[in-house]
Amino acid sequence: MGDSLFDNGNNNLLVTAAKANYPPYGIDYPHGPTGRFSNGRNIADFLGEFLGFDKPISPFVTAKGSKILKGVNYASGGAGILDDSGSRQGDRFSLNRQLQNHRTTILRLALLLGSMDQVKEHLRKCLYTINIGNNDYLNNYYLPQFYSTSRLYTQQQFADLLIRKYSQQLRTLYNYEARKIAIFGIGLIGCVPSVLAMYPPANGSTCVDSINGAVQLFNNMLKTLVDDLNNELPNAKFIYINITSISSGDPSALGIKVANASCCIVSTTIAKGQCAPGKVPCSNRSEYIFYDDIHPVEIFNELTAARAYNATSPTDSYPIDIRRLLMEMVDVLNRDLAAAKFTYVNTDFKKRSFE
Repeated sequence: MGDSLFDNGNNNLLVTAAKANYPPYGIDYPHGPTGRFSNGRNIADFLGEFLGFDKPISPFVTAKGSKILKGVNYASGGAGILDDSGSRQGDRFSLNRQLQNHRTTILRLALLLGSMDQVKEHLRKCLYTINIGNNDYLNNYYLPQFYSTSRLYTQQQFADLLIRKYSQQLRTLYNYEARKIAIFGIGLIGCVPSVLAMYPPANGSTCVDSINGAVQLFNNMLKTLVDDLNNELPNAKFIYINITSISSGDPSALGIKVANASCCIVSTTIAKGQCAPGKVPCSNRSEYIFYDDIHPVEIFNELTAARAYNATSPTDSYPIDIRRLLMEMVDVLNRDLAAAKFTYVNTDFKKRSFE
């Protein structure tokens, strides 16, 4: 679930400017433009590969029949925790709508598996990943000409509002039998090119520190929320993925030479900050962080997913990373379902699977 960082095609048929089903998006993806907001694979794609899936998880709008047994991607470009976030761009599946879509999937699973008891057992074995909140800031709070939230709430009050709403939504997901949930925090959105263009940094900084500070209020509370949910909800295991930690550091150490500009030529008419249709992007894409003015290139998505999956710093995830969460899932399944065989395979990010 989530926004354009995870979206793999759910917005293609919506009436919205927030879609990426045209060139030069997908220039490095095997099937060309698919709705992914990048030159290639996104974070969700790489996580699926690390889990051992040989094909991408299907977007909700095209997931049919037995495909849903392997997973569904509900993410939607422009989506937020608040229903109104991203509305200026057009239609989108907000997080509340994504939860409704998940409910539809549950009913479809009942037809495939034969009973709700089987569905509950199936869902409790699944891993859920959520990347949401970016648009509540980028396409709500920091667009005062279109939204009133920055006049109604201080930064702290807005973070409080988001966490209250998010807490309710995560509890709804739990009530839908989700038990293992990885929650991605918001990254350094004060460093993305679209924000730098609107709010030029001050005091010699390369980023808009005030925006990063506002987002950090949310992230700090999100980490606390993870503890609260784990303490309050039986058999739940929520983890927090610290995108700020993962994306911090010296970009040049990763071979990145351009950290504050887009690889593609951005549009000024269709969707501000997204790639202009049909324009040729830069050829040295692995040397950029951003493909357009908002979204990362494939190589940066891979690096982000890799550290979310297998943390290289204690601050990358809390209390554990996705890899460890999966290992705990296997331990529980081996203990509680002795008649079944569950194995965890780790071959340096090449294949992870349940058998």
